[in-house]
Amino acid sequence: MKLKALALASCMAALAAPAMAEGVKVGMITTLSGGGAGLGIDVRDGFMLAVNQADRKDIEVVIEDDQRKPDIAVQLADKMIQSEKVDVLTGIIWSNLAMAVVPAAVAQGKFYLSPNAGPSQLAGKGCNPNYFNVAWQNDNLHEAGGAYANTAGYKNSFILAPNYPAGQDALTGYKRMYEGELAGELFTKLGQTDYASEIAQIRASGADSVYFFLPGGMGISFLKQYADSGLDIPVVGPAFSFDQGILQAVGDAAMGVVNTSQWNKDIDNPTNAQFVKTFQEAYGRLPSLYASQGFDTANLLMSAMDVADINDADAFRAALQAADFDSTRGAFKFGSNNHPVQDIFVREVIKEGDVFTNKIIGTALSGHSDVYAADCKF
Repeated sequence: MKLKALALASCMAALAAPAMAEGVKVGMITTLSGGGAGLGIDVRDGFMLAVNQADRKDIEVVIEDDQRKPDIAVQLADKMIQSEKVDVLTGIIWSNLAMAVVPAAVAQGKFYLSPNAGPSQLAGKGCNPNYFNVAWQNDNLHEAGGAYANTAGYKNSFILAPNYPAGQDALTGYKRMYEGELAGELFTKLGQTDYASEIAQIRASGADSVYFFLPGGMGISFLKQYADSGLDIPVVGPAFSFDQGILQAVGDAAMGVVNTSQWNKDIDNPTNAQFVKTFQEAYGRLPSLYASQGFDTANLLMSAMDVADINDADAFRAALQAADFDSTRGAFKFGSNNHPVQDIFVREVIKEGDVFTNKIIGTALSGHSDVYAADCKF
């Protein structure tokens, strides 16, 4: 199925949905332009692939571009809730946008299903029974990075991330598991593209390893500049810095780099194999973890719709909590704060033909949840 066909099917679903009392209207606010567009496009495409494969005529999806700007995201959320009368919100990539939108949305009785951003504030004391994260809590993949660094024998890591909620959670997560010393710790500007100063500091630090979280275009810029610098200090990162879109832009500079993820295309279960195949057929590219998260989010929503009416909030919430759907990750369940409990894998960047991708080489953390759940009191 080609993209045009998917778009047509989406429009048909949108036209059909209002006539059905049990239908659900979804407001998707995501990043479709600018440096982080690839992430939002993948979430959108994964979500819509699941909806169209299921041939759902009872789902209407309204999609808007937040331009990676919190004020725009808030305006869109207000419009979707007040004018569009959506039942469910989803789609936000960036944690600062999630913090601007989610608390107000759930306070108005809307369900929010996060296909990506998982700020610690929404996992602990700021949790809400109508907020479900289908991806991870922000710290998780970085905790796995710290655990991997221990097994790799690293004793003096230099760590850096952008200065926004997900970046702060990233370095907190790494330090939570990492047992060595820090050669340096830096917060960079969100959206930064020049890392000459940071690379100079790494060179002078005496570090035996570098851990960095720089998603989207930030990661592309850093990795290329790092490779050009001639530094041979090994780098480790989360999947966000080595997702499928970034790898093609970075090329050989990423070969052999180890990163952590809750998903990869070689996870061996029928749902994942079919997802990878049909995503490639539909969009002409390999899926990323963002696409898998969008796909899982849609399937979670549809699993709840199959057993509960959206107008019965308690029943619908319980159906979401049950997570009775086939995930690309295999077994899937929510913890007490509506965040996943899941395995987090160690991956290595490889090349298959002309395509850079990842393969799983181990498991960093098994059945892992987050430390903030203890502070969540529904």
